[in-house]
Amino acid sequence: MYKIQANASGTRSIEVSEEHLETLEHYALLKDLVDSNGFIDEAVLDKLKLNVRSLLESEQGNNKALLDLCLDVVYNNNMKAFGLHQLVLLYIEWKEKKDCN
Repeated sequence: MYKIQANASGTRSIEVSEEHLETLEHYALLKDLVDSNGFIDEAVLDKLKLNVRSLLESEQGNNKALLDLCLDVVYNNNMKAFGLHQLVLLYIEWKEKKDCN
């Protein structure tokens, strides 16, 4: 289990599991998410939420891993642009470690 900081002051956090990271990888949810300017803002978070919602609708709620990611991380009350940036950094670090093994 990992923990990402959800705000700049460090008073809020979100727990991210190995399964959450695997689901992000399986659906390539972070691929091409950030625009060419490289900034992660609320619009990027909204784009992720729409992508996840679309996937959930197309799978008709039959994917527990995607639903868990949605409930636990993406739609978490503490998730804001800062938290998404931390999630992307965690994913990159996790992916690099995974690819080295």
